[in-house]
Amino acid sequence: MALPVRTNLRHVFRFIQKFNSPRRCLCAGAGPENKDPPGGGRVFSGIQPTGVPHLGNYLGALENWVALQNRYPSVLYSIVDLHSITQPQDPTQLRTNILDMAASLLACGVDPERAILFQQSKVSEHAELSWILGCLTSMPRLRHLPQWKMKSKLKNEGSVGLYTYPVLQAADILLYKATHVPVGEDQVQHLELAQDLARIFNNNYGDLFPEPSALLSSTRKVKSLRDPSAKMSKSDPQTMATITVTDPPDDIALKIRRAVTDFTSEVTFDPETRPGVSNLVTIHAAMATISVEEAVSQAGGLDTGAYKKLVTEAVIQRLTPIREEIERLRSERAHLEAVLARGNGRARELAAPVLGEVRQRVGFC
Repeated sequence: MALPVRTNLRHVFRFIQKFNSPRRCLCAGAGPENKDPPGGGRVFSGIQPTGVPHLGNYLGALENWVALQNRYPSVLYSIVDLHSITQPQDPTQLRTNILDMAASLLACGVDPERAILFQQSKVSEHAELSWILGCLTSMPRLRHLPQWKMKSKLKNEGSVGLYTYPVLQAADILLYKATHVPVGEDQVQHLELAQDLARIFNNNYGDLFPEPSALLSSTRKVKSLRDPSAKMSKSDPQTMATITVTDPPDDIALKIRRAVTDFTSEVTFDPETRPGVSNLVTIHAAMATISVEEAVSQAGGLDTGAYKKLVTEAVIQRLTPIREEIERLRSERAHLEAVLARGNGRARELAAPVLGEVRQRVGFC
């Protein structure tokens, strides 16, 4: 696992001074050179600062993020705090969650020397491009996106921010001319909106944005340990349902021991008829980096109770070094802030000239 590299603080302070200075309107030809993604493409993805990730986040996204650093020459990962305030947030807790997420990403293997790791709200170009793209988006287009349908029903009504946040997602991607976006199946329609908006802008103002392609994760979704019909979620009211990457070994063992299975003792993989046992097989295979078939083979002769011990060992072995590294990084707040400050500066170097070109084409300058 790649450990975070300490940042030279003098460089960080220069970045902070440079990018906190008064800004002028960057139009085409002004400021840094408007660099297109290098050969091989550019990856962008974001994660909300909801504290430390859970096991589903790690296997469904973060493990893939680490691998993508070795496959693409340009990679940006954002802690998307603008998205997080579509739900009420305590300001003090949000500040803590941002740093906790930074620590978690570094501990999981995101390397700030190979990827640009930054805080979304520190790059104001995201919000401005979102407004411009929002003026190219129809209300019916947003109304039919699945996330709005689901979340607005839960609240009976939703905020304007919740309604329009897919446009901000599109701006996040297009601002860096990203060519590839790792997404889960539930986010594919939102990526399609980004593709549509790239086409609409290009048709109206001339070619500028590439149409980003989806990088679908090959990892099966990790389900709740208490309700295997639902995804594992940090907001699940049942504390036994979710494993976080900072859970100590005893907590992991207890949660897996109490995981819902069924009345058949043999271990098989059949998500339709045996979702609970199949969820354990999925977790075991992913954490032990083996195939589902090999996980079932290793379970031969074991009942589900004994198999849970095997799953527990695989999870603890994989998460222990991550938990220990997060604990170490949490005690080094200045280091985390320095890593983000450097990433914020690098992100703005890419974002500012792109927004300058957008402004010029739209007619603002």
